Amino acid sequence: MTNASTTGRPGPNIPLVIACGCLIALISFGPRSAMGLFFQPMTEARDWSREIFALALAIQNLMWGIGQPIAGMVSDRYGTWKAMAFGTVLYCAGLLLMIDAQSAVALHVSAGILIGLGIAFSSFSLVLAAFGRAVTPEQRSLAFGIGTASGSLGQFLFAPLGGALIANIGWQDTLIVFTGLIALIPLLAVALRGRSERTGDGSPAHDQNLKSALSEAFGTRGFILLSIGFFVCGFHVAFITVHLPPFIADVGLDPSWGAWAIALIGLCNVVGSLASGYIGGRYSKPIFLSLIYLGRSAAILAFIMLPITPASVLVFSGVMGLLWLSTVPPTSGLVAVMFGPRYMATLFGFVFLSHQIGAFLGVWLGGKLYDQTGSYDAIWWLGIALGIFAAAIHWPIEEKPVARLAGQAAE
Repeated sequence: MTNASTTGRPGPNIPLVIACGCLIALISFGPRSAMGLFFQPMTEARDWSREIFALALAIQNLMWGIGQPIAGMVSDRYGTWKAMAFGTVLYCAGLLLMIDAQSAVALHVSAGILIGLGIAFSSFSLVLAAFGRAVTPEQRSLAFGIGTASGSLGQFLFAPLGGALIANIGWQDTLIVFTGLIALIPLLAVALRGRSERTGDGSPAHDQNLKSALSEAFGTRGFILLSIGFFVCGFHVAFITVHLPPFIADVGLDPSWGAWAIALIGLCNVVGSLASGYIGGRYSKPIFLSLIYLGRSAAILAFIMLPITPASVLVFSGVMGLLWLSTVPPTSGLVAVMFGPRYMATLFGFVFLSHQIGAFLGVWLGGKLYDQTGSYDAIWWLGIALGIFAAAIHWPIEEKPVARLAGQAAE
């Protein structure tokens, strides 16, 4: 089905936009989610400490966050395709340079800075913004859930794929394979080309400049609370993505369980993200987010308090998978509800920056505290406390348009 503008201008081909956007989310998120699988072979090959590799991935998450608002501005101003083409170049360069990284600095530049910025300009955040302007407000929550689920499917597919490739052709050639897949993104992004100038019904978006949009957002209490809460999401998912595989190996289980744990998280989050998109379109998004974060804290607590076995790893991964990126549809949905689609890529980019600051700390502190104490216990308990904190601050967020949009609706 294709939208048509009320002014006669053809609207986006929604099925094509959704299909290509989902493939982009899958491809761009896959290699990034498999980075933890390179932890042991690269540190052993280069004789690095865990902190060196962890810091590289922490930098990657931070640069992804710093680059996301910039990518959003570029996408809003110049179009999604140009932003994603630029991101693909950076992403591919980082993967290739990572192969020959002989020093910590080289690893931090390639796996950290270049890949981080590459993800920012080619990831699901820009896909969701493209979905937000292509579909109607009533369709957004489900569309965001579908886009997020596609990223999770990438995690499910690339975790065992990465593990199998590393075991059979080595980690260097695996990075070359990943590079070839990332290079497909600009071709798929052609369907998402365009800027946030029109809404899903084909009507022009409200004429508001970027400075005014940012001032409005940072002057809105709900936006600030949402950004702070998303910090916790980043802390949780980045720590677990990078450090769960080595944690599983440390307790004496076969390292293959680490790959399957990450894969199961991705698979279950396909279900979790779709369900989240459905629930977020029908019930209170702030309350739903509070329950997600409480669920994460409960899952982590049960995992570390019970004996670590293959069965407990699978149960924990399944539960966390359901709660993994299920935060994204209601979080991005709240941004769209509060401020509309015009600058959604930019505003969600700033929310995502907070997410990635949390990711940086989750990855880096995981490696730092492990090197100092020989254990991940402190970081697990910190994750529990942060989940409870996030639940508390999401609850009072008001799910309604800002006064400007509310006034327009009343006219």
